[in-house]
Amino acid sequence: MTGTATRAVPVDLLSHLRRARDHIDRHYPLALDLDQLAAVAGVSKFHFVRSFEATYGETPIRYLTRRRIERAQDLLRVANLTVTELCMLVGFASLGSFSSRFTQLVGESPTAYRDRWSARGGPHVPGCYLFMRGVLDPGGTTGPGMAEPDRAI
Repeated sequence: MTGTATRAVPVDLLSHLRRARDHIDRHYPLALDLDQLAAVAGVSKFHFVRSFEATYGETPIRYLTRRRIERAQDLLRVANLTVTELCMLVGFASLGSFSSRFTQLVGESPTAYRDRWSARGGPHVPGCYLFMRGVLDPGGTTGPGMAEPDRAI
């Protein structure tokens, strides 16, 4: 026996776990912690972690980190942003932890990843345009609902 026995998650709990996962997907740039995510799911944080991992195969924090790295990959392919700007946009507080986690999950550094994609000749959207249009709000300055681009332009 290995000590990591998989337990069946009650069906009525799945919708709560899905709500927490959707919350992570929508709010990945914010500082999310287990207490907040468990509150979204409506269960204790210990029960939440066990149930989330049994359902999705990874802990909530690993899922959050993976989603942030996936979003960073998207931005590295299309946006003309520095790695530091991108790191902060996707919710990492430290460039070092972002770079090491990115390298661990993707297999190459963020700069090497961006260089490899830019060598293919794909178009890059200037970072200043993304900031101007409200697509990216690095400091959270526009607040909820205000990050929508002006449709009159």
